[in-house]
Order: sequence, then C-alpha cells, then structure tokens
Amino acid sequence: MPFQISGPLLTRNWILNLGGQVLPSVAGLFAIPFLLRGMGGERFGILSIVWVLLGSSAVFDLGLGRATTKSIAESLGRSEAALVPELLWSALAIQVGFGVIAGASAALAVPFLVARLLRVPPALSADTRLSFFLLAASLPLLLAASSLRGALEAAQRFDLVNAVKIPLSVSVFVLPALGMLLGLRLPGLVGILTLAWLLAALAYWLACRQCFPALGRRFAVRREVVQPLLAYGGWVQISNLLTPLLCYLDRFFIGSLVSVAAVGYYTAPFDAIVRASILPVSLTSTLFPAFSAMNTPDSRRRIEDLCVRSLKSILLTLGPALLLVGVFAHSILQLWLGGAFAARSTRVLQILAAGVAINSMAVLPFSLLQGLGRADLTAKFHLLELPVCVGVLWLLVARLGIEGAALAWTARVALDAVLLYSAVLWLKIISFARLAGNGIRRTGVVLLAFAALSFAPRWAGESMLVQILVVGLLLPAFGFIAWGYVLDERDRSLVGAVAGQAWTAFARVAAR
Repeated sequence: MPFQISGPLLTRNWILNLGGQVLPSVAGLFAIPFLLRGMGGERFGILSIVWVLLGSSAVFDLGLGRATTKSIAESLGRSEAALVPELLWSALAIQVGFGVIAGASAALAVPFLVARLLRVPPALSADTRLSFFLLAASLPLLLAASSLRGALEAAQRFDLVNAVKIPLSVSVFVLPALGMLLGLRLPGLVGILTLAWLLAALAYWLACRQCFPALGRRFAVRREVVQPLLAYGGWVQISNLLTPLLCYLDRFFIGSLVSVAAVGYYTAPFDAIVRASILPVSLTSTLFPAFSAMNTPDSRRRIEDLCVRSLKSILLTLGPALLLVGVFAHSILQLWLGGAFAARSTRVLQILAAGVAINSMAVLPFSLLQGLGRADLTAKFHLLELPVCVGVLWLLVARLGIEGAALAWTARVALDAVLLYSAVLWLKIISFARLAGNGIRRTGVVLLAFAALSFAPRWAGESMLVQILVVGLLLPAFGFIAWGYVLDERDRSLVGAVAGQAWTAFARVAAR
C-alpha cells in the first residue's frame, strides 16, 4: 500500500506534537516549586542538571535520530518498506555501540565532574556520583530510544510517539515529586527516571514492531546503510551542537561585560518568549518526515504548496500573539516579575518577540533543507553565524547592555532566516512567486494592519483599559478577516475537518 501524506493527517499530527510539548510544561509549572521546597536548593540543582542531561540526549546521538527518520521516510515515500528493517537495525547498532563507549567515558569523568567542575558539597558528593553513574549507564538506552522514535515519526505515527512521549515527559517532573514524598534520596529519584526511560524505549520498540512487522523477522546491519546514516547524521550533529551555543552565548557576554545581575533581567524574558516557538517547532517536527517522504522530482509542487500553507499557518497563529506581547510587554513583566523587571526588561522582551517571529518563519526552510538531504547547508550556515554572532554580541552588549544582547540575538536569527530562504530559492525547491503568493501577501497585509491598530492606542497615550478594549475588538475582527480574505477554500475545508475530528474526539471522551 503506498505511503500517503494528507493535509488532515499533518494537521492532526501538529496538534498531537503541540500537546506533547505543552502538557509537560504545565506539569513542570506545578511540580518544580514543590520539588524546590522539598529538596532544597542544592539537591534540586543536581536534579536540574539530570533533567538537562536527559533532555539533551539527542545532542549526543551523532544526528542519527534525525538520520533514521529521514532515511525511513524516504524509503516509505518510494514504497520500499522492505528496506526499513536494515535501516533501523543499522541505526540502532551504531547508537547502542556509541552509547556504550560514551557511557563508559562519562562514568570515568564523573569523579572529576562532581569534585572539580560542579564543586558539589561533600555531604552530597556520594549521592551525586551514584546519580551520574546511573545516567552514564542509561546512555545507550537513551540513544536507542531516539532512533526508535525517529522510525515512528517517519511513518507519521505521531499518535504512537506522543502516547509514549507525553507520559514520559510528564513523569520527568511527577516521578521525582512522588519519590520525594516516599523518602527516596537523590539516586533513587534518578533511578526511577532511568526506569521510566527504559519503559519508554520498550514501548517505542513495541510500537515499531506494530508499524513494521518485518522488523522482528529480519535482523540486518549493512555497511552500505551505515555510511550514509553517519554522513548525514554528522552534519545534523554539527547543528545540534552549535544551536544551543548560538542560543545561550549572549548570557556569558552579559555576565562578562555588564553584570551577573543583568543576566537575570535578560534570561527571564528570553526563556519566557522563546516558549512561543513550540508552535512552529511542533509543526516542523511533523513536516520533516513528510518532506523526506516527498523527496522526489515529481513531488516539488506538493512541497511548495505544503510550505506556503505551513508558513501561512505559522504567521496567522503566532503573529497576533507576538504582536500583543510587544504591545503589553511592560504590563506583562510588571504583573509577572514586578516593577524592577518591567523597568529594565520591557524593551528586551519587545525586541525578542520580533526575533521569535523571525525565527518561527526560519524553522520551516531549516526543516525543509534537512528533510531533502541538505543538512550540510544548515550546518555550514551555523558555522558561518558563530563568528558573526560573537562579534555582534561583543559590540552591542558593550554599548547597549541587555538590550544589545536582544538585538544581537534577533539579528542572528534574521541572518539565519535570510540564509535558509536564500538556499531554498537558489536550489529551486520553492519559487519566489509561490513564496510571495497572494496567501502570504494577504497574511502580511492583515498582520501589518493588526499591528498598527493594536499599537495605536499606546502611541496615543490612552489608558490600559482602552488598549485592552481595542485589542478585544481587533482579535475577532482579525479572525474573521483571515478566514474570509487570507484562507482559501482548501484551507477552510482543512480547518473544518480538523475541528470536526476534535469535536468527535471530545464527545467520545465526554461520553465515557
């Protein structure tokens, strides 16, 4: 049976992925204060490092998680499902082998990490060492889970992915809270977390067996498969390593050139506003395997159409929210963090909101290029951006402080967006005429009008009540105009179909 990718399927998967990112954040919102009070600052700090290491395991997977998704999606797109077992077994063999080596190396580094680098208090050093040894031992498992999840994503089975991922991500916060109530020490908390990852890896494996029945009947690791996986994964790995560096380098410059206190005034609005990226990121994680499956000459028209509609969706859903953050930045910060933060960080939040808007549009060509096998370009762009980012940060932070850091980050993501879209146009993956078609132009016009009318009361010096009333009238007007003026018949049919599916699912749950 041919591998089919439809608009309703992609939209449903987008919603599933969005839920897979939102629900764990909500769990963390409630669990973190409870854990902080119960564990104390030092133990909670160690647990936070454990969370970072668990969440960043993909950084150490040699890019093979994404390489697995791409390779299997391409095979399914060519109706060559018979190749899936050798692709997945080869990826798993590399992941587990590298995980054993990396885990052993990490275990050897634990004493230095605990005693010298982190300077853990003597009373906590034994528990911390044992916790990190448990993490090192689980590394092969974490990496193998990455490839198993990638295989499911390649088959567009995000229902199965999120059926495992959401409980796992929520358990990262809930299990330590329950363990703390039961009196478990730090190694016990880390132990139940690694057990959760073991169960998740097993669930991913069982789901892969369900999607690819031949997987259990045929074990094959081929050298001809390993080399392309490593070559593609190597470029992805460069981006995986450089992306967090480019994202968080500004904090070191602020601490060095301004003050450590200024880092907090910058980090709080930054960490809050970048969470808006879960909307486009959840979409592009859905689109990446779809782009890989459509990597054929006769699918370029479908790719163009999918990109334009996806870009329109990002702009219409995220654009108004970010514009309103810009309008009410001072009030948001004052309510959330107090007057001192609002006085120092309002401009920072406004600049970063513009940067998030730009970056949200850039994740689409990033996913497209990697999906079509050009991960080398995305990695080279990141290598090019690194020295530029360092120079601009040094200049702007020294002169403008935390506002300069916000400007530097926004300029960096703008450069990234220009490079990515230029590459997509240069490779003739998407034509400029399609990219700037009526749907996108009309979206831009509506957003500009919404922005001007939203900011007008503030520029006129009107009260906060007037500003809120104006925005309250503008939002439904924006939705009405977008529905009738921006969306075409196919867009409206798709929205209606997804709304119908959501209502049916809600009705079934309510009936139970």
